[in-house]
Amino acid sequence: MARKPTALPPLDRFLTYRLHLVNKLTDKSSSDAYADEFGLPVGEARCLAAIGNFAPLSVVELAAKANLNKGQASRAAQALAERGLVSKAASDTDGRGVVLAPTAAGRALWNRVMALIARRNDEIFGCLSAAEQLQLGGMLDRLIRKARR
Repeated sequence: MARKPTALPPLDRFLTYRLHLVNKLTDKSSSDAYADEFGLPVGEARCLAAIGNFAPLSVVELAAKANLNKGQASRAAQALAERGLVSKAASDTDGRGVVLAPTAAGRALWNRVMALIARRNDEIFGCLSAAEQLQLGGMLDRLIRKARR
């Protein structure tokens, strides 16, 4: 006797669909907040956050830390340098590469960007208890590790 195919759930019940939806819903409001509060596009704000947290960084490292492609990271780093928020120095290990670090003005703005990120995090995840946030964080860490393999 042939088995009936298993019915698939509706699209909006797949976890990947819901993760993407949460990303889209929160990304727009975060983008608006960066623009309104700092006059920065979201890519530049994310790059400043990454540079402030992990400097010194190459453009390739910046792309990985900011979850951007190398071209996006390079353009954002250049824009931040033109605004005087990031310094670019020649790399000691790569003759064609640069090393990025925040300037004093960049460090001051980085503090404000990080405060906004903390506030947005509270707005988005505030509907979960502290225990649920820890549990979700652990699950996300496992998913990220698996996806990176």
